[in-house]
Amino acid sequence: MAMNNAGGPEAVIAGYVELQKQVAAMLELVHGGEWETLIERQADYLQLAERLRRLDAEVPLADADAARKAELLESILVDDLSIREQLMARRDELGQLLDSSRRQRDLHRSYGRQASSVASPSDHFGQGIP
Repeated sequence: MAMNNAGGPEAVIAGYVELQKQVAAMLELVHGGEWETLIERQADYLQLAERLRRLDAEVPLADADAARKAELLESILVDDLSIREQLMARRDELGQLLDSSRRQRDLHRSYGRQASSVASPSDHFGQGIP
């Protein structure tokens, strides 16, 4: 969304509506496990949020607009919290997978060397027996 800083209260509210749409779309990406697309979308979301922050600081809002902004912010924050919780769960899941992979690698290194240095029973049995 192209917001211009000369906009009035309508531009501020439109910006929050767009921000709410973007965070809702990002939440859908989280639910679909589309992590890479989520990261790509996050950059656009952050740019919009920064432009909106600057515009919001310049434009006074009437009570009705301020109430609408508060509703939109509440929705945005609820979705944002849900995204953060899902990202933390994903981070923990990936951490567990990395730990498991490291343990398997370490076991393979330790026992792989031992297994190759231990002679197989068939190597010694049957030899020297007439």
